[in-house]
Amino acid sequence: MAFVQWDPTQYARFDNERSRPFFDLVGQVGAGSPGTVVDLGCGSGELTAALASRWPSATVRGLDSSTEMIERARAADRLSFTLADAADFDAAGVDVLVSNALLQWVPGHQDLLVRWAGQLNPGGWLAFQVPANFGSPSHRLMRELADSDRWAARLAGVLRHADAVAEPAEYLELLVATGLRVHAWQTSYLHVLPGEDPVLEWVRGTGLRPVLDALDAAEAAEFVAEYSALLADAYPKRPFGTVFPFLRTFVVAHKPVADKPVADEPFAAVSSEGAR
Repeated sequence: MAFVQWDPTQYARFDNERSRPFFDLVGQVGAGSPGTVVDLGCGSGELTAALASRWPSATVRGLDSSTEMIERARAADRLSFTLADAADFDAAGVDVLVSNALLQWVPGHQDLLVRWAGQLNPGGWLAFQVPANFGSPSHRLMRELADSDRWAARLAGVLRHADAVAEPAEYLELLVATGLRVHAWQTSYLHVLPGEDPVLEWVRGTGLRPVLDALDAAEAAEFVAEYSALLADAYPKRPFGTVFPFLRTFVVAHKPVADKPVADEPFAAVSSEGAR
């Protein structure tokens, strides 16, 4: 996984909007009383703590490759946090593996999904969501600016492209081939963001981080000024705020228990409305 210098405070500016996909994802996991739950890419740990509340008898582990994020996470009874890279993670002994908005940063994560599917405990669950908005103006304009004559030499190879994630059907077929039962879908959120330049402030916490890491302070300020002007045209401010459409891909997969009838498996135990 490429190193990104994360800013937990900036990332948390839109924590309500960022947390909704997490709960929509976890709401589809039908595990009853798992023993071990892992949040891979846990960030600063607030959502990981929600997993401990959801499953009060489980040992819950949060893992993240960002020192800044892990330093902010707060351990508690049954809840621990570890600095770790997703590529090195071993899912042996895990009953529920959750990954929220991480895998788009991990090249070749499809191979990891296959490996984790094989390692999960029988009856285990694998649930992840990734952004599917790499073709949206927020990302397209960033890439086009990075590829311009002014910035191409400085930013070559820095940004991710649309192939950073797969289509839902690809994830479904990949995991079905491992023997898992799979539910895959997409949701388009229409976030109404407050304040000045809110889309810029959103991507400062996520997609813009590699650009900011690659440039010095003066260059970063110049790039951000150009990019901000482009975003203002693409996402006009309304009287009630700025509408920021955001498409995400969700996958929830269940590993059947050997010799247990499929009809007895708890895959559809939770409403499709993504109840929290």
